[in-house]
Amino acid sequence: MSYVFKRMPSPVGTLTLIAKGNKLCAILWENEKLNRVRIGPLLEDIHSPLLQEAEHQLNQYFAGHRDRFDLELDFAGTEFQQKVWRALLTIPFGETRSYSQIAQQIGSPRAVRAVGAANGKNPISIVTPCHRVIGASGSLTGFAGGLAAKQFLLGLEGKETLPLGF
Repeated sequence: MSYVFKRMPSPVGTLTLIAKGNKLCAILWENEKLNRVRIGPLLEDIHSPLLQEAEHQLNQYFAGHRDRFDLELDFAGTEFQQKVWRALLTIPFGETRSYSQIAQQIGSPRAVRAVGAANGKNPISIVTPCHRVIGASGSLTGFAGGLAAKQFLLGLEGKETLPLGF
C-alpha cells in the first residue's frame, strides 16, 4: 500500500499530511530534518478524504475550536516508541508533562533520555502532542517544528511559557 500526501498552510508553516490506507501516519514540518520520520515513496492526493478531514480538524484546532482529534492513526516505530507516542495522546489539551513523567507513565522511570529520543521521532506532530512535553524545569526543549512553533502551540492551548531566550 502506498503513502499519499497533502500539504496545508498553517500558522506554524506548511505541514505535509501523510496517510497510508485509511490512517494518518505522519504530519511533517516545513523544514523537516531528512529521515527524522522514515516513509516510503509518496504520491500527492489532495482529494484524499482522510487527508481532507485531517486538514479540517487541524484548521479547527488552529482556530481554537478543537481540543482533541478524531483520526485513525498508524504509528510506525519500535514498541518502545509506540508506547511513548500512546502516552503523549493521554496528555490533556492545555497541559504539559515532563520527559520524566512520561517515562514513569510507561513503566520505565529511568528511560528519560530514551523517552526524549522517541518524542523527537514522533511522526504525527500536533495530533500526537509531543509539543506538550517540556523539560523538568518547565523549560521548552527541542522540538522538530522548532521552539517558536512549540511555544505557539502551547500558547494556542492556553499554556503560558517563558519567552524564547530565557
